[in-house]
Amino acid sequence: MDAIDKSGDLGELERRVRFEMDCLGYPSRQWTVGRNRDGSPVHDVIIVGGGQSGMSIAFRLLRERVTNVRVLDRNPAGREGPWVSFARMHTLRTPKVVTGPDLGIPSLSPRAWWEARFGERSWQGLNKIPREAWQAYLMWVRKTVGIEISNETEVTDIEPLSDGLLAVRANVDGVAQQFFTRKVVLATGIEGSGSWTVPAAIAQALPRTCYAHTADPIDFRALAGQSVAVVGAGASAFDNAATALEAGAASVDLFARRKRLPTVNPNRWMEFAGFLRHFGDLDDARKWRFMKLIFDMNQPPPQDTFDRCARHANFVLHLGCPIDRVAFEDGRIKLATPHATQTFDFLIAGTGFTIDLASRPELARFHDKIACWSDRYRPPAGEHHALLGAYPYLSPNFQFTEKTAGSAPFLAHIFSYTFAAMPSLACSAGISALKFGVDRIASGITRALFVEDADLHLQSLRQYDEVELEYRHTDAERTRDAQTAPQQLGR
Repeated sequence: MDAIDKSGDLGELERRVRFEMDCLGYPSRQWTVGRNRDGSPVHDVIIVGGGQSGMSIAFRLLRERVTNVRVLDRNPAGREGPWVSFARMHTLRTPKVVTGPDLGIPSLSPRAWWEARFGERSWQGLNKIPREAWQAYLMWVRKTVGIEISNETEVTDIEPLSDGLLAVRANVDGVAQQFFTRKVVLATGIEGSGSWTVPAAIAQALPRTCYAHTADPIDFRALAGQSVAVVGAGASAFDNAATALEAGAASVDLFARRKRLPTVNPNRWMEFAGFLRHFGDLDDARKWRFMKLIFDMNQPPPQDTFDRCARHANFVLHLGCPIDRVAFEDGRIKLATPHATQTFDFLIAGTGFTIDLASRPELARFHDKIACWSDRYRPPAGEHHALLGAYPYLSPNFQFTEKTAGSAPFLAHIFSYTFAAMPSLACSAGISALKFGVDRIASGITRALFVEDADLHLQSLRQYDEVELEYRHTDAERTRDAQTAPQQLGR
């Protein structure tokens, strides 16, 4: 962590980035067709979310010379994504050699950035990248390649229009605005197709000041000297438990329904090019079998995350302890499990999120027209999985699809790069699959933009041919004049 404070000069690296981008800049011509609606410009693409996924998709489109792109993010500048907000691990969970935002440009890679700032020896001694450093790296990539983000812009509605365009409505610094676009990409994070979930038993029993979800802003300093309960056994639950302990909590008890923690992380198994690039090419039956197994295996807390908690004598892990009852009595929280009833000052719910398209304001207008896996696939006996069935059934390029054919053709213009893409494409809002997912979604967007405008491009070619023909005639006249000029001079 000390290395983060020793900033090196990135100027030479940035010059190298520009050189490499110039070397790979062919073809450089911008090619999309500009539009206006009611006197307002129409964007080719609006990306909702300016974190690592939204930024990387915007960069990929710029490399394809789709430049009429706007990125909207609800957070203040520098706080896009989870890394300096609700992510509470010390380091990324992925290996330090992960790539993605660089789009294969070596000088934009995390390693190149790290070594330019902290030196080659620092990289060699690094285990995993600290999350604050990852955020700083993302900000540097964004600045270096020229991605602009409209911050403090929260999208509230997407309306399909009769002319095939989409109206994106947003609150910009508290002022309602409207943007027109041909395509929308939702890069709204892990919970981007639903919402973070606190069980009703907790939310209905406790005052809002006495509990928080792991994704909420939490003042951990206020938990010093307090007894804290954490419900859930995922990585984020352990991260929050460790943060509370490090902030001076008197005690932290973590309750898990499972009788033992998972020991195998399927996310690490998935990290090979064949799976991440081509999972989306499988038939539905095999996609379902892969994802059912991955979801059932669940993701354990990383060893270093577990150790952050275990090193504290005032940390207690309760396995096989589902919460039977939650109550608030005499200003304190009472949790009853099959084994005991305990009292706490504060509760943190590490209970994940729910896929619920209706809960998303940007999708509320047409959520019931979006096909889910349960609409498209009937698993055989023994393979039913209610959670998987609720996920949206996406196209090979991340587009929503219609529940009823012909009822909502505009859904082909809306792309979902959120965790909801997992069953369809094995690419989600995480880092590991980013380099593969960005290629897929960019290919789908550029294909659609070109095919829709193919007749206009054909007209452009015909006009180009007429100009070229006129140029050849003019050039022939110049050649003839040049051939006769010496004779004229000799007279």
